[in-house]
Amino acid sequence: MASAEFGQAVRRWRDGTGPEAAGLTVRGQRRAAGLRREELALLAGVSADYVTRLEQGRATHPSEQVVEALGRALRLSGPEREHLFRLAGLAPPGPGVVPGCLTPGVRRLLDRLSGTPVGVYDASWTLLLANPMYAALMGDPAGWEGHERNAVWRNLVGSAGRVRHTPEARRAFETALVSDLRATVGRYPADGRLRALVADLRARSERFTQLWESGAVGRHEVSRKTVDHPRVGALTLDCDVLRAAGDDLRIMLYTAEPGTPDAARLALPAEALPAGAEAVRGR
Repeated sequence: MASAEFGQAVRRWRDGTGPEAAGLTVRGQRRAAGLRREELALLAGVSADYVTRLEQGRATHPSEQVVEALGRALRLSGPEREHLFRLAGLAPPGPGVVPGCLTPGVRRLLDRLSGTPVGVYDASWTLLLANPMYAALMGDPAGWEGHERNAVWRNLVGSAGRVRHTPEARRAFETALVSDLRATVGRYPADGRLRALVADLRARSERFTQLWESGAVGRHEVSRKTVDHPRVGALTLDCDVLRAAGDDLRIMLYTAEPGTPDAARLALPAEALPAGAEAVRGR
């Protein structure tokens, strides 16, 4: 159970975190230098009412996912993040658990790529953060819950999404995702949520079970994808996956060759969401 100090700590860090430092674009004058509750809620993927109840001590059982998301939104350091977990009455994630923390270097990289669709995934392919360009291109992830935030689950169990695959490309994509997830399980044997994800995939997807048991090998890093956007039509884009080795993150970027019709269309979906980074609850 979270102590009253948990809410006080969240409020203190919120007041001390400027919107620019959190990746938001500021328009007009502001009364306070720190984040508004609504802004923290947007960044953490929770409701503003829930942030209010947390700060006032009326919500006393925040989940690990919520605490992790608040820590990312507030850009807490490693020791600060661990302190927030303990105030929530939770044990900080140990070394045998998939990392879910974004380092300052990764955040600075994302800030510089504000005009590019970027999504950051952890080693299990669970979405940790999507900037507005990514959300506008691929669909707003704010309403995704639980395993819906996992790319392996979404592609093998959930909705089809906006990417158009040929049968051959889909087979290669699924093989790469499952292969990468199998390697992640080997690196993080103590992660209970990772084991639960695999169990759910095995129970729901024959295709996943087939790939998992076959030992198929693949790696998803570079591809060319066609995205069917509901407002601007089809866009053919380069999809690259960068890896932050020390943090075991996957940084997915979509780009188009400058001066092409696809580049012009890619700029249009950004109008669908307000400016600023949008963090989503991970794992």
